[in-house]
Amino acid sequence: MRQFLLLLTMAITTNIDAKPVYDLKLLDIDGKETSLAEYKGKVMLIVNVASRCGFTKQYKGLEDLYVQYKSMGLVVCGFPCNQFGNQEPANETEIKSFCTTKFGVTFPMFSKIDVNGATRHPLYEKLVGKDSQTKGNIKWNFTKILVGRDGNPIDRFGSLTSPSSGKLRKAIEKALEE
Repeated sequence: MRQFLLLLTMAITTNIDAKPVYDLKLLDIDGKETSLAEYKGKVMLIVNVASRCGFTKQYKGLEDLYVQYKSMGLVVCGFPCNQFGNQEPANETEIKSFCTTKFGVTFPMFSKIDVNGATRHPLYEKLVGKDSQTKGNIKWNFTKILVGRDGNPIDRFGSLTSPSSGKLRKAIEKALEE
């Protein structure tokens, strides 16, 4: 009986701490409180982005992916981050303007967050924390985390993986089929 109660307590505690990715509080690029709840049941490609990076041109490829697969259920979500070489020093208004005018970005953009360290946002803790299938610190800007329709991360692609990569596209298509 004591063992059963201990297991029950652990299960309840684990479920309380394990917030689904959809319920985490976020701010959109305009500073409005939001979450990923509206994307429940969709495949998400979550990317930490920066405007002054050698990989910044990937914004165009990410937009192309979004446009191509949006009707099938893909959402690209951009999360500006200034943790890598201070390559995203701009404020949200400047980031939004840059992305829309230079790259025609229409996919959802969010406010700046930290993806590593003690100030890591809970979203990234869920995506790359010790209990994640895609665990491990983010190494640089434009790391892509593929999240399945159930809200769990299923694959991870580094900065060198272009949005036009066959490997990335195959993973997206497979996730969309599930």
